[in-house]
Amino acid sequence: MAISKYLVVLIVAVVVVIALASLLIYPRLTTPPTKVLKVGTSPDFPPFEFIDEKGNIVGIDIDLIKAIAKRLGYEVEVISIDFEGLIPALLNKQIDIIASGMTITEERAEVVAFTTPYWEADQAILIVMGSGFKPRSLDDLVNKKVGVQSGTTAEQLVHDYITNTGKSIDVRSYSSYVLAVVDLVNGRLDAVIVDSPVAQMFAKEYNVEVSAVIQTGEKYGLAVRKDDVELLNKLNEALEEFLKTDEWIQIIDKYLGG
Repeated sequence: MAISKYLVVLIVAVVVVIALASLLIYPRLTTPPTKVLKVGTSPDFPPFEFIDEKGNIVGIDIDLIKAIAKRLGYEVEVISIDFEGLIPALLNKQIDIIASGMTITEERAEVVAFTTPYWEADQAILIVMGSGFKPRSLDDLVNKKVGVQSGTTAEQLVHDYITNTGKSIDVRSYSSYVLAVVDLVNGRLDAVIVDSPVAQMFAKEYNVEVSAVIQTGEKYGLAVRKDDVELLNKLNEALEEFLKTDEWIQIIDKYLGG
């Protein structure tokens, strides 16, 4: 009988050890993987996306998508991509979402799906401050060197003007608006055409000013692949709710000062 008691005690001890070990290991094995959304952006478009003094990509769009993703239970990985490469990267599944001050256009909507709009903007003509050159419309840019960013609605606006009027504008396309503005300041361009809120931000940081605003009534949206219907619906629902919150107002105030 003594031997049997020892065996029983031993067996119980082994069972207890196994049970405790399972409690420690099992949660690690069953913890669901973190859901991560890969967000593509072109960080040269302040205040919507830009690189801060610490080297981080920040801005209205970045705060917006992080807030929405959090509500949906996602974490966000922000990936820097030249603007004209954002849609190809989305279609090739390198990213899941575009959050980059992207205007909703019929042409883009043929290949990607946009959320409901979250921002409205026009185009602005940016010039060197005190240059004496004060263009008020595209007509005043005829035979001038004008900078735009590749793949943007500003680039399309100028090219459409040239096609429709037969007039000549020396269009210089850049991978980054920052590069265009630097060339403007250094006298290599006569003007830069860029979205109006972004033009205002450049005017705070560089020796440039807004000469005129061209009313285009553009609307920004987040973009996903057309077959990501579930993600699109989730984003739209979260976006609609978020745009009514104080947090959204705080984001705007953070980057635009009210």
